[in-house]
Amino acid sequence: MFRLMCREWIEGIWSASIKHSLSSIMLGPRQGTVAPTRDGARKHRLKKMTPKESLRYRGLSLSIFAGAFVFGIVMASLGALLPGLVKKIGFDKAAAGALFLMMNFAMLVGSLVFGPICDRFGFRVMLLLSTSLVGASFLSLASAGSYAVIAGSLVGLGLGGGALNGGTNALLSDISPEQRGAALNRLGIFFGFGALSTPFFIGALRDRLGLEQIIYILGIFSLIPLALYALIRFPAAKHSSGFPRSQFLALLGNPALYLFAFLLFFQSGNEFTVGGWLSTYLPERFGIDAGRASFLLAGYWAAIMVGRSISSVLARKVKPEVMVLGSVLLSLAAVAGLLLAPSQKFAALAVVFIGLGFAAIFPTTLAQAGGTFAELSGTAFSVIFVVALAGGMTCPWLVGKIAQSHTVEAGMGIAIFNCAMIALLQVAIWIRNSWAQQKALGKY
Repeated sequence: MFRLMCREWIEGIWSASIKHSLSSIMLGPRQGTVAPTRDGARKHRLKKMTPKESLRYRGLSLSIFAGAFVFGIVMASLGALLPGLVKKIGFDKAAAGALFLMMNFAMLVGSLVFGPICDRFGFRVMLLLSTSLVGASFLSLASAGSYAVIAGSLVGLGLGGGALNGGTNALLSDISPEQRGAALNRLGIFFGFGALSTPFFIGALRDRLGLEQIIYILGIFSLIPLALYALIRFPAAKHSSGFPRSQFLALLGNPALYLFAFLLFFQSGNEFTVGGWLSTYLPERFGIDAGRASFLLAGYWAAIMVGRSISSVLARKVKPEVMVLGSVLLSLAAVAGLLLAPSQKFAALAVVFIGLGFAAIFPTTLAQAGGTFAELSGTAFSVIFVVALAGGMTCPWLVGKIAQSHTVEAGMGIAIFNCAMIALLQVAIWIRNSWAQQKALGKY
């Protein structure tokens, strides 16, 4: 009964998220956005767009959402494919762990390099390169006959995936200046579609098609955005005449950049910690079997998707600072509820609210950063994503260290600390922005 209820709940919110997200694409651009013009320059549209301009913008948005979907596939692929790869090639757990390390490090490198390239040469070049690398890496992985080829393929997936993720987020931020929060929350939904559907797809077809054919299909899926990026008109590069060295150095010296980056360090730490340790914590704490724990983990990711659907609507009416603070307070209460839960049902409810609380924090913070550093958004997002990924790698590792000497429950307490830090950093950002606005108006 418990499993049936979880399945029905996940399917219900999944279908609701799909309906909302697809309607967001079909509605097209809204007033106050930035659309690519005939000569490629960015132009603010404060009046209603013509049908031709609206169609062009929808095509660009669709290509961005397709890229986020592919990045979701990349993020979920190694965990879902690993048992089959171990069986095919034969390597131990230490070697398997090294694959995760190599892929994550490559993703850090991809996240670091995409920004300056996008700011200097435009987004088309980087998105074409990153999707090509992801597709080629999947095709290489499908035919891999040795551990070295598998490792090289996963490094390619990490490099391409990191650049693809950063490029799609930065481009959507640039073309949605009046709706950054809503747009980036919608983008997170499509990432969730890719990440959630990949394990189900692999599990359903592994016995029928075999591992090699499944990886080939993933590679073909990942090349769909490549065709879109080749055909669709992009905004011109913001600094086509040369990279602005002085602005770059000023960006790196701006404390606000690191407030955003470390806020997302703690938020990524929370998302990866709960996503990585929940299925271990629940059986240890409540005696829940592995099947039920897996359903609740899927429910956590599905709740994040639903939360982003809701946040994409609220972001048009609620200040981003209020959105983040409200979300982190809900997250704090939900994590505390999970750690203090007296029963399985209470824990399951807490898991849902953790997902809903986490949902808006990452994309809404990115939206604030995109507005603050609009002229070098790609470079700013590079720094932010590298720091955020470092948090996503560090916090789950730290939970493991604490769990080794104490319990998983004690390790999960890191999420409480992270929530407190997110709240403090968002308050600092809010105060700094208010001070900057007052200074611009000549009141200081």
